[in-house]
Amino acid sequence: MSGWFELSKSSDNQFRFVLKAGNGEIILTSELYTTKSAAENGIASVRTNSPLDERYELRVSASNKPYFNLKAANHQVIGTSQMYASTQTRETGIASVKINGSSKTVKDNT
Repeated sequence: MSGWFELSKSSDNQFRFVLKAGNGEIILTSELYTTKSAAENGIASVRTNSPLDERYELRVSASNKPYFNLKAANHQVIGTSQMYASTQTRETGIASVKINGSSKTVKDNT
């Protein structure tokens, strides 16, 4: 089963999306958007940018956990991964975003 996007509305009326892998695990979480159309544009940006190696910013958290940001061409963060146990598992997460980021399926939970 291939991955999909889930679009949702937060308690303060903002919008966000997550990208899920085929097993249902969240592999990328967006920032908050003030409008649904902006969040949908964010999904389109994931589709465009996820195949490109140079769009992944490798980071390490304050607690020394590897993670990554997916960035657009203008260097704005589109989405952030979970925290990983190792740099190797972070690379697996990036590979999963590359595979699933082109998904045309959006589950609208708004």
